Amino acid sequence: MPSPLLTAASGGADMAVSGWLLEPAAPGNPPRPMGRPATAPIATGASTAATSSTSNPSAQAPPPPSPFPSAAPALSLPHGLSLRAMSEDSRTIRVGLIGYGYAGKTFHAPLIQSVPGLSLTVVGSSKPEAVRAAIPNVTVCEPAEVPTHPDVDLVVIATPNESHFPLAAAALRAGKDVVVDKPFTVTLAEARSLAALAEECGRLLSVFQNRRWESEIVAAKTMLESGQLGAVSHFECHMDRFRPVVRRRWREDTGPGAGLWFDLGPHLIDLALYLFGLPQTVHANFAILREGGQTDDWAHVQLNYDRVRVILHCSLLVAGAGPRSALHGTRGSWMKYGADVQERQLVEGLLPDDPTFGLDPDESILIDGATGTRTTIPSPRGDQRMYYVGIRDAILGGQRPYIATADAVAVMAILETTFESGLRGQALPLPLTAEEIGAWHQCNRS
Repeated sequence: MPSPLLTAASGGADMAVSGWLLEPAAPGNPPRPMGRPATAPIATGASTAATSSTSNPSAQAPPPPSPFPSAAPALSLPHGLSLRAMSEDSRTIRVGLIGYGYAGKTFHAPLIQSVPGLSLTVVGSSKPEAVRAAIPNVTVCEPAEVPTHPDVDLVVIATPNESHFPLAAAALRAGKDVVVDKPFTVTLAEARSLAALAEECGRLLSVFQNRRWESEIVAAKTMLESGQLGAVSHFECHMDRFRPVVRRRWREDTGPGAGLWFDLGPHLIDLALYLFGLPQTVHANFAILREGGQTDDWAHVQLNYDRVRVILHCSLLVAGAGPRSALHGTRGSWMKYGADVQERQLVEGLLPDDPTFGLDPDESILIDGATGTRTTIPSPRGDQRMYYVGIRDAILGGQRPYIATADAVAVMAILETTFESGLRGQALPLPLTAEEIGAWHQCNRS
């Protein structure tokens, strides 16, 4: 007999992926972040709608219109952005990608190419042969040329962390919209400087936080909003790996923006803010546990809220992991084992428009606190393309992107504070100004 906690917790696991993207709206799919206006539906052709135990199976939406305007009129946008004539076909945003290493090749290039309305036209890389072999019709140039390239409207930066600030600043000054891979910058001061520059130039600026659209986070968000766990008091999220041998690469060498927490911390912090909002204080502990290590390879961070505690943890010495995410409340607990499949699928060359993309075989577990009943719940489908759908809609339609500049600044404030907390061994408040806190709440208002 199913647990009585399950009445609204089991989200559907499918949505259309062939051709156009289906705007996820059902409980089992990624909800739009609070405060972002909903876009027009963007699916055409046959689709399989996400379902849940609370959805109406007889309801069928009419075929949605194209998300693209017939022309690109001048718009006065509430968040300070302005549209311009971007190319001869005003419906297409020409994208210039800087960096074709792991992040550029694995995530950005295939996700960009899978979203209608985005065209990957220029790649800046020190390995032009590899780029041309993978993307034959793209223009390849030096990375420094992309921010001012005449055939680029949107610059995507997927380079070593220390280069994010100068490249983003150059692109903004050249009148480009900008997406920066995480971490946004290597200091809070740089993040604030970029935010001010984007406002001054009237350009979109966002940080790439694709993990919001992983199956476990979609499931956690759904579980929180369902109320099935009662008052939630504890959330724990792990990003553990088993890499016992230190490698000689910039992420593991000393320098600005290096180390495990600078790599994974921005993801974990963003997920905590997405699910619970801004904490009151943070308390962090870091260590170098591997032989020959030069940067942190173990991190344990606690975010303190009024009646909630959030634990964010990552390590490079975990071969047999426990739950990747867990929620505990006054009525029960929820746990999700196993990592989202999208990164592995992209590494293996599976394209995002494949029908199996994002299908997570690992179920989550719901535990009824009163009876101890354990119920397995199919995982919802993940779809990281939705990040770039939001970027496209922000540029073409004037909507706020899923991850706004205020989100990026808040994450950097917490990231920087965690390192200070680790050095001082005490909980510290966030160094955000009243204006920055207000901007974050404005972007994430319910």
